[in-house]
Amino acid sequence: MEALHYDLCVIGGGINGAGIARDAAGRGLSVLLIEAEDLAGATSSASTKLIHGGIRYLEHKEFSMVRKALKEREVLYKNAGHLIWPIECVLPHDENQRPQWLIRLGVWLYDILAAGRSLPGSRFIGLRDTEYGAPLNKGYEDALIYSDCWADDTRLVILNAVDAAARDAKVLTHAACEKLEVVNNRWRVTIRDTRSHDTLAVTAGMVVNATGPWVGRFLEGVGISGADPDLPHVRLVKGSHIILPKMFEGDHAYVLQQPDKRIIFVANYQGEYTLVGTTEEDFDDDPRNARISDDEMAYLIDAFNASFDKQISRSDVIFAYSGVRPLLDDGTANNSEVTRGYRIYHHKRYDPPFLSVYGGKLTTYRALSEDVVNRLMRLSGRNEPGWTATTPLVGGDFEEDNFDVFVKKQIRRYSWLMHDVVYRYARAYGTRMDYFLSQADGLHDLGIHFGDDIYQVEIDYLLTFEWASDVEDIIWRRSKMGLHITEETIRNIEEYINSKTEEE
Repeated sequence: MEALHYDLCVIGGGINGAGIARDAAGRGLSVLLIEAEDLAGATSSASTKLIHGGIRYLEHKEFSMVRKALKEREVLYKNAGHLIWPIECVLPHDENQRPQWLIRLGVWLYDILAAGRSLPGSRFIGLRDTEYGAPLNKGYEDALIYSDCWADDTRLVILNAVDAAARDAKVLTHAACEKLEVVNNRWRVTIRDTRSHDTLAVTAGMVVNATGPWVGRFLEGVGISGADPDLPHVRLVKGSHIILPKMFEGDHAYVLQQPDKRIIFVANYQGEYTLVGTTEEDFDDDPRNARISDDEMAYLIDAFNASFDKQISRSDVIFAYSGVRPLLDDGTANNSEVTRGYRIYHHKRYDPPFLSVYGGKLTTYRALSEDVVNRLMRLSGRNEPGWTATTPLVGGDFEEDNFDVFVKKQIRRYSWLMHDVVYRYARAYGTRMDYFLSQADGLHDLGIHFGDDIYQVEIDYLLTFEWASDVEDIIWRRSKMGLHITEETIRNIEEYINSKTEEE
């Protein structure tokens, strides 16, 4: 790679970086995407798993942002139906919180802003003797139900990177940008392998800093921030979630108002669990060190217990995760009121284009990516139009235009495979499941069975095509298998990966 030159180097392998790389590669740019650790290794794998307009932001008059997010919800749902699907959100009326007329007005406006939607509109229901009211305490009598989408956030990152690579982008993980400098009107990018510590240098015509919560630290680390006095700032806010045993039946989620005016989502997760989140706590450490605090744990437990008949304690928490959101700092004192919008900053003192991305959220990553690449097109004198709004994400190109019909077809095609395994493959890989199944006629063609319906062909696919390098990459980021499989299965996978590494 020492002699290679790229049109664009994207630094940061979260959802924004992967989305930018995909968009740019699809417009004919030669693209290098580098990530210091693993793809989706931080904020992008620690969301509440929702693709949504952000109904609570209407209260802060963020109408434009909500409308844009709802438009993106529709685009993503149509183009990535394997990773994104509708979910009913039940907002019980709490007479001690916002008045019912205000809630009704907000949900009505949400429907208006989502004009042209594929999802059902909102409705008002009584909770007594319904599946929605069954798990709640008896203080709730009615609720508003509206629709949003649920998403596999980590797979969304991975498949954007896979899509970029399918369009000839080069993707490097465990590759940290150590230095940026302009040489002969090009960017010279010095990259350090974070495992071997070897370094190499490539050149690029343009660079995008999409490092999320590290956006400011990255600029300081490569010596760029000091001469840009008008740089935006981000506020680092930690959000934590807890995972419980499955606490109620149904595919819906609950949206619970809190005394501090925040809302908490409670949704069934991965078939066997319930997810509760999120919190908002200021954070000033390395984002990779984010862990749930005692106060956050107590906050989420109290929020759950205040609304549900079944009570929980800390001993019921199976797992917890935290991520740090880089919110665009608009000077607002309350973290809940800080905008979830984004800003693309052009470092104009450099001739070769250099952009930094501030803020943003999972739902609007595609629009943000398109905005970034549009800016790059103008700066480089190119005129290739955007394309991602109308093109399915890799794996989402179902001929049937319906995920459920696609699954039924795959169950018929692979009739020798357990139905729940086919479903898991379809959700995670979409049509790309055929990459490792199409030549198989039975379980004997899937290679080693590691346990818990995990087979060698899937692991080989992840190692070969999705940049997985160890068992953690596979069971927590490329999938959530870690919540479902035994320690013995994990050891078997790890031993297999180690044996392949030794062979190489």
